[in-house]
Amino acid sequence: MIFRSALSDDAEGMADLLNQIILAGGTTAIEDVVSPDELRQWMARSQGRSAWHVAARNGQIMGFQWIEPNPVLPPEAVDIASFVRMGATGLGIGRGLFIATQNAAKGLGYGWINASIRSDNVSGLAYYSAMGFQDWKSDPTVTLSDGTVTGKTYKRFEL
Repeated sequence: MIFRSALSDDAEGMADLLNQIILAGGTTAIEDVVSPDELRQWMARSQGRSAWHVAARNGQIMGFQWIEPNPVLPPEAVDIASFVRMGATGLGIGRGLFIATQNAAKGLGYGWINASIRSDNVSGLAYYSAMGFQDWKSDPTVTLSDGTVTGKTYKRFEL
């Protein structure tokens, strides 16, 4: 497994991975499928204040993670998003990505990382807890566009 900074050329593989998760439902707060061009736009929106990493094996994107500022957070904090190919959990992909992301966040001068997780996303909650994130806030009223109330749990990692 290779862990490296994401490139624009990785957007197709990242979109494919993310869209499989979106279509399966039940974990990500991202509700609509995304195109590679949309991911490229997301990658460009906070250049210099964000970092994107991929895990690749034999040319296939097995996972990706990014951090970017969020205007609702203080300037010393950054949001994180993490995705691992379905069926490939438990292989150390998330841990490897987080090591790269944690180093990038420190290099960018952030003091802590915020993870906003659907409260019904058991695997996401477990992942961030295993990485050392601590609960710091929750909102039981967060609702998906179809009216499903999922709530949101916020976890914090001190750098």
